[in-house]
Amino acid sequence: MTILLILVFVVGYFAITTEHFIKVNKAATALITGVLCWTIYICYTAEKHVVTEHLAEQMGEMAGILFFLLGAMTIVELIDAHNGFDIITRRITQTNKRKLLWIISLITFFLSPILDNLTTTIVMVSMVRVLVRESEDRLFFVGMIIIAANAGGAWSPIGDVTTTMLWIGGQVTAYNITTQLLLPALFCLLIPLTIITLRMHGTVEQPEIKTTHNKEILPAGHQKIVFFSGVLILCLVPVFKAVTHLPPFMGVLVGLGILWIITEVIHVKKDEAHRRELSVASALQKIDTPSILFFLGILLSIAALQVSGLLGQAANWMTAVLPNENAVVLSFGVLSSVIDNVPLVAAVQGMYSLEQYPTDHYFWEFLAYATGSGGSALIIGSAAGVAAMGLESISFFWYLRKMTIPALCGFFGGAGVFLLQHYLTH
Repeated sequence: MTILLILVFVVGYFAITTEHFIKVNKAATALITGVLCWTIYICYTAEKHVVTEHLAEQMGEMAGILFFLLGAMTIVELIDAHNGFDIITRRITQTNKRKLLWIISLITFFLSPILDNLTTTIVMVSMVRVLVRESEDRLFFVGMIIIAANAGGAWSPIGDVTTTMLWIGGQVTAYNITTQLLLPALFCLLIPLTIITLRMHGTVEQPEIKTTHNKEILPAGHQKIVFFSGVLILCLVPVFKAVTHLPPFMGVLVGLGILWIITEVIHVKKDEAHRRELSVASALQKIDTPSILFFLGILLSIAALQVSGLLGQAANWMTAVLPNENAVVLSFGVLSSVIDNVPLVAAVQGMYSLEQYPTDHYFWEFLAYATGSGGSALIIGSAAGVAAMGLESISFFWYLRKMTIPALCGFFGGAGVFLLQHYLTH
């Protein structure tokens, strides 16, 4: 059973990482891999009811992550449908390339913890298309957006899927992940930002704000109501969890319900066609459903490896081979530039227990930083990078030549700051 499980998982993993070459959506591969792993596990186990009990228990935990993502994605799509992000775009008038690069990077860094790194990347790349016309310059801007989005997402419980997984899994708390990772993540951004800034010279043309179709039917007041309500709801999710002790997905769902009512009320006098375009139902059709199914497939696969005992064995091997837990975490961070960080973190959660590393142990915080920001080293190493690659047609090798070294300098610089901060405060 062990060899067969590993073989299925490795083949599925390889298909996921080579999605762009084999032209098969990674969600399909992940779902097949997840179901096959559980099928193998139950076929080689005498007590079938025990396996189904394990599956039901694991599905309960997975549902929390998936519903959280569903709710958060819908809120962001609703803001976008109301052109809420134009509130930010309209206020950027800087034409100096170096100053504009800093503005875009810092906005990305502080927007990513609220919207998540993938959504922030899509929003900011769309913004840069309006602000920067020169294609070569725009590539550097997009490269920095990837680094800034990943660094920013690492220090928030809702900024990156992997950090959300650790938060929902009980490995970290919202307060600690924010306070412990803000400074390292900032250095992770500032080091490559300084390097890239030295390559930029001159000015860009005055920005031209494109008019989108919704602006003709949407008053500025409604735009602001939806934008600020959506952002406030996302920011208050950790507060909801701290006060009620309910899982985070409950906070997102009640927030989505509130925003749903708000949009229904402000559009009550519009005709049916316009109301439908700005409704939650329309936003649900636009969310990235394949990504949610991908997470489901991956979590199913990892859960099968966990309950079968394989991840525990892998943890013992890594502990024996590597000199200390810092080396273990850094190795996961470097791996996240090649291997998708969602299954990587899911695997680590199964490898190491809360008894071994309790909630808010620096191991989990360091893991959140490393796997969140380590993916910036390669453009295929993060969801933000893959999205930007598709939006701007960035070459893998262009990013490797121009952005990998600055990104790695930032990654190791931020890791050094985290360890120094930890040893000084403990």
